[in-house]
Amino acid sequence: MSESVDRLVSVMDQLRSPGGCPWDAQQTHESLARYLLEETYEVLEAMDQADTTALREELGDLLLQVVFHARIAQELDPSFTLDEIASNVVAKLERRHPHVFTDMEVQTQEQLEENWAQIKREEKQRESVTDGVPNALPALQLATQLLYRSRKLDVEYENKALTNALGELIGDVTQEKIAELLVSAVQLARTQDLDAESCLRAAMGEYRAVVVAHELDSRA
Repeated sequence: MSESVDRLVSVMDQLRSPGGCPWDAQQTHESLARYLLEETYEVLEAMDQADTTALREELGDLLLQVVFHARIAQELDPSFTLDEIASNVVAKLERRHPHVFTDMEVQTQEQLEENWAQIKREEKQRESVTDGVPNALPALQLATQLLYRSRKLDVEYENKALTNALGELIGDVTQEKIAELLVSAVQLARTQDLDAESCLRAAMGEYRAVVVAHELDSRA
């Protein structure tokens, strides 16, 4: 590791050790979870604002969370180090990019994505395309991931009549018009005292179950 990263690990070790910081010493994975989430959103905000100074700072705060969690885990398992984390990531990247690190050749983007998905399925022994999509994701991101993962299955959630009607209504699909549709959906939900986030999350929970059932039937 670089000198700065080594120093960061050393500082965290001092904070967690006897004579260090009482607050840092009492933290757990669970107590730090909200900070990890907050720092992630702050990184995204810096990206949205194209603020490289803020991005440098926020990525540092996010790195601190990684080091913090690694230190906590190491206290239970001495082999759990930042070096081990980095080594695992390197190995994963090399496995998942055989077209870069071996003589495998890919001709299309679709083939590249399918190879990636197949490698992940074999690594994690996943039985469903929905495996690995956390239910804790924000509902819109959850919907995006589930619909994308299941796109090659004959399990459509889309209301084509409604989609076609909306397409005719808005004309050319742009980022601005999609945003207007989403805001309108939120406002419509509010008129009925409904929470749009909860509505979409519930629908995606049902859709996930339908996809898994379809996959099981296909194997029978």
